Amino acid sequence: MKTAIVYYSKHHGNTKKLMDAISEGHDVTAIDASQVSKADLSGYDLVGFASGIYYSKFHKSVLQFAEQNLPENKDVFFLYTYGAEKKGYTKSIAEAVNKHHANILGEYGCLGYDTFGPFKLIGGIAKGHPDEGEIQQAVTFFNGLMQHKRK
Repeated sequence: MKTAIVYYSKHHGNTKKLMDAISEGHDVTAIDASQVSKADLSGYDLVGFASGIYYSKFHKSVLQFAEQNLPENKDVFFLYTYGAEKKGYTKSIAEAVNKHHANILGEYGCLGYDTFGPFKLIGGIAKGHPDEGEIQQAVTFFNGLMQHKRK
């Protein structure tokens, strides 16, 4: 099953750690939204959108990519890392993909080391995250999506 994951992972590579683990043993194409603004996603069975959280939402490059490139009626999922737990992180990306009548299959989010803005002054928050357990939970989440798609 062909999967594309459109991502943005900059400061500490937290989100990329999740993607790299998911990619092992699966046919996954990683698309860095900060480097690529256009791509044909029509040939993929599943499209993921992955990002660290910036001001309570996915990075703007991922949001713009979804709005401009997602074909109609695609199965999608979300991956994200955050410094402090809060609800509603996927609201903006869900709005972007719903414009294309996407079928949202699920989301996985976990802590990620964060030194953005004022957190830099105190040495960051969520040090050591994502940890091995959180990375494995991301893989388990993705494997569950793959089983669902095969049915």
